[in-house]
Amino acid sequence: MDRMLYIAMSGAKETSLSLAANSNNLANANTTGFKADFNQFRAMHVAGPGHESRAYALSERPATDLTAGPMNYTGRDMDVAVANDDWLVIQTPKGDEGLVKTASLQIKADGSLVDIHGNPMLGADGPIVIPPAEKVDIGVDGTISIVPLGQPMQNLEIVGQLQIVRPNDTSPKQMEKGLDGYMRSKAGVTPQLDGRLMSGVLEASNVNTVQSLVDMISLQRKYEMQVKMMNTSNKNEEKNNQLLSLR
Repeated sequence: MDRMLYIAMSGAKETSLSLAANSNNLANANTTGFKADFNQFRAMHVAGPGHESRAYALSERPATDLTAGPMNYTGRDMDVAVANDDWLVIQTPKGDEGLVKTASLQIKADGSLVDIHGNPMLGADGPIVIPPAEKVDIGVDGTISIVPLGQPMQNLEIVGQLQIVRPNDTSPKQMEKGLDGYMRSKAGVTPQLDGRLMSGVLEASNVNTVQSLVDMISLQRKYEMQVKMMNTSNKNEEKNNQLLSLR
């Protein structure tokens, strides 16, 4: 009976973790640029002497879904996105480089160019700083041009360029999402000098809400089945104890 109880218990625990991962995807269905996490179950044998017959369930995130989400046209020139396998580079709160597909750019009081979360946008030489300007334009190659404050509109100056990169290996297993939610490439990245950027658009989340809701119902039923197995194991144990007490 302990084997049945052990299998049911581990199954219920991992199903609960899988429900949490699915709920996180669903909660970010409206988060700009969010990439859904895959989830899968597999059996893991217990290591050690005398445990070869034991196995437990394991829920894991093998990779992140990198398919593009729909493009939402905002009409705001400082909203940008890149297509295909290209990514924009930001400086994360940890201080390292993170990769994003889209960003709603803001200019702070000190001129720092950041995304909506306050992360500095990186160019080839580091964080980008925008001088006081009448107007800011972002070209299709990421070039940032300004009309300096107090100057006529025809006086354009280039002040920087958004860094557009492409991972050296674009397979999902080589792209890793950190606990901070930002993507990083295990294989390194290559700057794209001819990268193409779209302005006035933001890439929406690629979460399929209908599929996530269906998965949630399926996982809830699996959890209920595991709980029923634990209850059945408990009842069987009680019956066995009653039989043994009759001897």
